[in-house]
Amino acid sequence: MSGLPPIPAFLFRLLTPHAERREVLGDLAAEYAQHVRARGRLAARVWLWRQAAGSVPALLRRGWWRGWSGFEPEANRMQPGGPMFESWIMDLRFSARRLSRRPGYAALAVLTLALGAGGTAAIVSILREVMVEPLPMRDEHSVGILWFGGSWNEQEFVSLRPQFPGFERMAAYRPLDATLEVPGRPLRLVRGITSSAELFEVLGAAPALGRVFQAGDDLQGAQPVAVLSHGLWQDLGADPAILGQPLSLGGVPHSVVGVMPPGFWFPNPTVRVWTSTALRPDSRSGMYTLVGRLEKGRAMESMQGPLAALARTLGERFQYMPQWDKTRSPSVSSVREFLIGDMRASLLATFVAMALILGIACVNVAALMLGQLGGRSTEMAVRAALGAGRRRLMQQLVMEALLIGAAAGAAGAALAAGGFRVLKAALPLGALAESAELDWTIFWAAVATALAAASLTALVPGLAIWRADPQRGLASSSRTVGVSARGGRLEAGLVVGQIGLAVLLASGAGLLLRSVVNLRSIDPGCAVAGVAVVDATLPAQISHDQRRLAILEMTSSLASLPGVKAAGAVQKLPLRGSGDNWGLTVDGKPEMSGTTTAFRLVTHEYLRAMGARLVAGRLFEAATDRRDTEMVVVVNEAMAAKYFPGEDPIGRVIRTSAQVPERIIGVVGDMAEAALTDAAVPARYVLFEQIGYTPSNVSFVLAGERESDVPALLAAARGVVTGSPRMALQQTTTMESVFEHAVGAPGRVSSLLVLLSGLALALGAVGVYGVISHSVARRRRDFAVRIALGLPPARVTAQVIGRGLRLAVMGSALGVAATLVSTRPLASLLYGVGGADPAALSGAALALVAVGAAAAFVPAWRAGRTDPAVVLRQE
Repeated sequence: MSGLPPIPAFLFRLLTPHAERREVLGDLAAEYAQHVRARGRLAARVWLWRQAAGSVPALLRRGWWRGWSGFEPEANRMQPGGPMFESWIMDLRFSARRLSRRPGYAALAVLTLALGAGGTAAIVSILREVMVEPLPMRDEHSVGILWFGGSWNEQEFVSLRPQFPGFERMAAYRPLDATLEVPGRPLRLVRGITSSAELFEVLGAAPALGRVFQAGDDLQGAQPVAVLSHGLWQDLGADPAILGQPLSLGGVPHSVVGVMPPGFWFPNPTVRVWTSTALRPDSRSGMYTLVGRLEKGRAMESMQGPLAALARTLGERFQYMPQWDKTRSPSVSSVREFLIGDMRASLLATFVAMALILGIACVNVAALMLGQLGGRSTEMAVRAALGAGRRRLMQQLVMEALLIGAAAGAAGAALAAGGFRVLKAALPLGALAESAELDWTIFWAAVATALAAASLTALVPGLAIWRADPQRGLASSSRTVGVSARGGRLEAGLVVGQIGLAVLLASGAGLLLRSVVNLRSIDPGCAVAGVAVVDATLPAQISHDQRRLAILEMTSSLASLPGVKAAGAVQKLPLRGSGDNWGLTVDGKPEMSGTTTAFRLVTHEYLRAMGARLVAGRLFEAATDRRDTEMVVVVNEAMAAKYFPGEDPIGRVIRTSAQVPERIIGVVGDMAEAALTDAAVPARYVLFEQIGYTPSNVSFVLAGERESDVPALLAAARGVVTGSPRMALQQTTTMESVFEHAVGAPGRVSSLLVLLSGLALALGAVGVYGVISHSVARRRRDFAVRIALGLPPARVTAQVIGRGLRLAVMGSALGVAATLVSTRPLASLLYGVGGADPAALSGAALALVAVGAAAAFVPAWRAGRTDPAVVLRQE
């Protein structure tokens, strides 16, 4: 055969049936060699090509009618069809029959792998979208966000604008949600930002229609312009003629100059419009975030020098209060790091949990397959003794694993789709959840993952077969049922590893649960239960007096709703982050001048609606505290302690930037004005009625008579606000939801990890049950002999349970050790608890030990009921 020219030999090898290939090629090679000797190599080659030309059509026709699998009607045992497929299909059908006779094992293996593959596919989709997929900007690694985000002012930006050291361009932006007024449609809110003219140049983003901002768009007196998102443009009719047309945003006509392409967003996918801001060089109101594009050739890691120069310039030009000193610790973060924020730890923790579940699933299926092999050891030994090759035995195991993997892949795709929705809602993705999508190619990823995992699991029992001695298997078949002790040790080792992974996952969940308990035990200083929240926006073009009147009228309307105990309004709710800090002076205390406190504009009933605790003095009263009376203020305990230590603050006078005297009439308990875990900050509450400034955003709070009234209150309040011609509804929620959001990522991730830990516990129980059950089956004769010789059945039961406990204890010890060295990724999610928390670690270990003991009880009870007469008679 080796003497044949390669091309004709390849044709004959390809078209000749596998069963006849060796004989045909051998005859051809012998006849070709004879022609070479008799007539020369050239004539022999001509003869061979003539044979190929005459044979190829007949071989193609013969192969077509005989089929490719060997199971078509035209094929038979004398004329087996198909090249190499017959044994595969036979083994596939054999494996399918075996699995159908063991539905419990098949279902458990399929669901176990589907859970691991589907869950991993779902979390990988989110990780890819949030942490891997390119952001909608050019060269995102060159775009950075400066420190003190949300606190830069226009004076700083305009002063530094000609040259930011180390940056090609710098832009300033801030959130500016606006009311959208379209003739014939109700007033509605659109998410937006307002920025300097450089924004799109910094981002490197080009429009789909029109243009983006250009120099001069952000000057005082310039025509306000707007760039629309592709989605908003479609909502408005998708008319290209919209360019140059006026669009009323916040009551101010803006000229639409451009439309961004589909998929573009910044700084989050909920933003639908970008407007130019008229920069005021004298404005010291810190509301902006600065985003810049680095000079060519620079990296984030090499920006220490330019940032230090920028800090020195700031120190030379501006004076800062200690808590707002921008000259300290200057830094720049990549735009992805800034947008992802605290999500990274949550996503990685969930990914690790899913990976552990996949690992547990693979180990579990391997242990199950190894246990199934234990019941087939005699069969395998007989088949090997009768001539079955090890390759064919391995092939059957691989076929069984591939069947399990294919079914798990299909089920895993469904789990991936459902799990993606669950993860999307559970993880703290924030606004980025809008852009996260499950690509349906995830089906193939899930299938490939499941097939790869199943094939790997087949290697474990396959290795046992490969190393097994058929003669020893036959010799031991009369004494025991199962694989050798080596297989039993391997199966037990797999279960120990599986329990270790489950303990690692359960320990992480326990640490997060402890953190969540600690977070939820923090008193926010305000009522959480039974309080409805309605966020709204007013048009920016109406005057401060008109906005104040609209807020007071809406508060009155909401207070008259059935079931409302108290209703108030505030420009910033507790637990929603820092901001709105105003400077003050204290009469008689010049050393306190130039400092700031949290500043909250409220209505008369706000503090009562929020359940504020009165410490001294009184709260606001509508009858006495009016616009035409003395300006009054209520302060919190932190402010009283800082500005009036050891003194009675009631009656003292403080002043804001307007220098109007404000008399303190009351002290209330501290509320969590910023983050839940922050220390109490000085705060003061001033009436909307008594100050000349009214913001365009407002939150209404409604305290219900009963907690059960909140859903009805939200529905009624939504209708009242929506019907207002001067107010757009932003969202409706509850203080409980605000509090849960303040608990943050640990609260949402812990629920998910608890669910995954429960699954890991269940899988651990299955693993322990399987290995103990197989061990009992292997030692049936041994137990029968011992009971016949007088060993009490209770002792047999105890011995079997003891083996299950030993496996659980070893696995738990392994898991605890792994937890101690791998809890660093969870550090940013923990609060009030360390990575080596004894309660969490011991709780997880004890849970797995208890599960192991419970799983071992059923086979132990079965072993204790062994009837020596029946077993020995069978043997």
